Amino acid sequence: MKRNISWWALTPTALALTLLACGGGSDNGSTPTPTPVETTPPVAVDNSCLTSTTGTPVVVGSGDAGDPAAPEPASGYVIGHKVVTAKTYMVVANHPLATKAGCDVLKAGGSAADAAIAVQAVLGLVEPQSSSLAGGAFMLYYDAKTKKVQAYDGRETAPAAATANYLRYVDDTTDQTLPKPSARGSGRSIGTPGVMRMLEMAHGDHGKLPWKDLFGEGTRLASDGFKVGGRMAAAIASSASNLKRDAEAAAYFLDAAGNPKPLGTTLTNPAYAEVLKAMASQGADAMYTGTIAQDIVAKIQVTTGADGSVITPGKTTLDDLKNYKPVRREPVCTTYRAYYVCSMSPPSSGGIGVLSTLGILENFNMGLHAPSQVDLEGGKPSVMGVHLVAEAERLAYADRDKYVADTDFVPLPGGSADTLLNKTYMRSRANLIDFSKSMGTAVAGDFGVPPVGIDKTVENGTTHYSIVDKDGNVASMTTTVESTLGSYHMSHGIMLNNQLTDFSANPIDAVTNAPVANRVAPGKRPRSTMAPTLVFNGNQPGDFLMATGSPGGGTIIQYVVKTVVGALDWSLDAQQATSLVDFGATNSPTTNVGGEHPNIDITNGGNNDPLILGLRALGHTVSTGSQSSGISTIIRKPASGGLVLTGGADPRREGIVLGDTFTP
Repeated sequence: MKRNISWWALTPTALALTLLACGGGSDNGSTPTPTPVETTPPVAVDNSCLTSTTGTPVVVGSGDAGDPAAPEPASGYVIGHKVVTAKTYMVVANHPLATKAGCDVLKAGGSAADAAIAVQAVLGLVEPQSSSLAGGAFMLYYDAKTKKVQAYDGRETAPAAATANYLRYVDDTTDQTLPKPSARGSGRSIGTPGVMRMLEMAHGDHGKLPWKDLFGEGTRLASDGFKVGGRMAAAIASSASNLKRDAEAAAYFLDAAGNPKPLGTTLTNPAYAEVLKAMASQGADAMYTGTIAQDIVAKIQVTTGADGSVITPGKTTLDDLKNYKPVRREPVCTTYRAYYVCSMSPPSSGGIGVLSTLGILENFNMGLHAPSQVDLEGGKPSVMGVHLVAEAERLAYADRDKYVADTDFVPLPGGSADTLLNKTYMRSRANLIDFSKSMGTAVAGDFGVPPVGIDKTVENGTTHYSIVDKDGNVASMTTTVESTLGSYHMSHGIMLNNQLTDFSANPIDAVTNAPVANRVAPGKRPRSTMAPTLVFNGNQPGDFLMATGSPGGGTIIQYVVKTVVGALDWSLDAQQATSLVDFGATNSPTTNVGGEHPNIDITNGGNNDPLILGLRALGHTVSTGSQSSGISTIIRKPASGGLVLTGGADPRREGIVLGDTFTP
């Protein structure tokens, strides 16, 4: 059948040829119309999801020159990261292979939720020191069509048989000694995993591609092999003696002589590949029921290590895994100047901590205290800029330490985050800040509620990724195995978390005898500091501006705040705000100033650095220890012809930015 094609549907070349065929070359027919020669236009080169540091596009994981996935020693800070620009989609994650997996999903038309699954499947393999299929996660998801932000809670839970002293005693009545070899190294630290069921829930809400098609790259890498990178090699080396308690972990991470496998070693993990295949075909239930679940429970209940050591077993059962449920939650959101900021709600304290800090800082003109000598690395922070941020964080952490836990068990004061975040309260907290000296340690606000104990339990590492898809949907997700290589227990090629050590081991405050909000209880989720964060222009979701977040345990709040303030108040680009010196404070006299940063001079005890000297003059005790942030930032900004995405990956980790990138 002949097709009728309208003229406006033709390309310019085809339109010209059509006009020629209609006799456009002559009026009298004396001159024959030349036969047109149609040339094939050059095929546009698609460099999407490729990376380049030399000007030549490189496939991540190819092993070619310039491949960012090529192993290199772990470094405190790699200078020279430049902001990356993309047209419509972008992924920023803490490992190149994971970033590439997510980018390929977006390139194929997948949603941000689809890409998050592919990224997680690879991260659990290539950085088991930070994340795991048997870990937990929090995600904020912005749906561009509905203009709504949804928080997803995939935090691990304590088993039904847990008691308030689960991490404190082997047995509440018969053996009041610490779990063996430690709370972390015992089965008691292992929470019922939540990340994969959470991602399955998010995929049901926002997925575009079939679930079964999102595990291919993780499966391929586990089967064909990948090379041990710098951070993973360092983690194996530091954990070797603990890994020897688990036969599977020892066989995977150590050589026949028991030595840590070094940087550049090619690892294959066929057991991990089989888990991914099972989940691809059966859904997340493949890990929560059946043989895989049985083996995970058996490993949690182990009583003797492969080296003969005594291990206190956990009390997790198959029912705990079978009954685990992720939760859709309302994010915590508030305005900050001309912006609307959303972050994670409890059981994470990170969102309230970030928004509380910003709410206090809103009472100061932070633009007056921007970094100087701004360069690719974010410049040199000002003394007053760091002072104000650190003081605001002391006040925020004071409230967080006292009041924030799993709100399904312990409500916030007034039953709402607004009690801790409303503008009047924030102004009263800001009034406690002295421009001339540090407060040292802040006191939590008094809301007239029953006495609550203070919990300063130290949290540890995680990983973070930010994703924007072609339709403008956004995922900001922080995912974790807790400490480096979790509990050192391994099952089916997967590291098991030690997330329950984020609970307060002591259910009672030793000073006040008041119950601690973050105490252990059956089915309860331990407090977290993870703070996946989204920023919008205006006073509601709709005009997406920024996605960010970071690993870093208890210091996550500090990393996210300095990035948001850097972008919103100091006009740094996505990479500069990410690279900027990590600084801030928990609720103690110590203020962190990341000494790994090239713009900080730590020689002579820091006495050659004007920032450090200035803070000390204000009464800060300055720590210049290296910071372990892994900030992943995407900022949408105007450009000629419309809006573009700009991205920054933390130079303190191995991550990169990928998308349908171009050079503006």
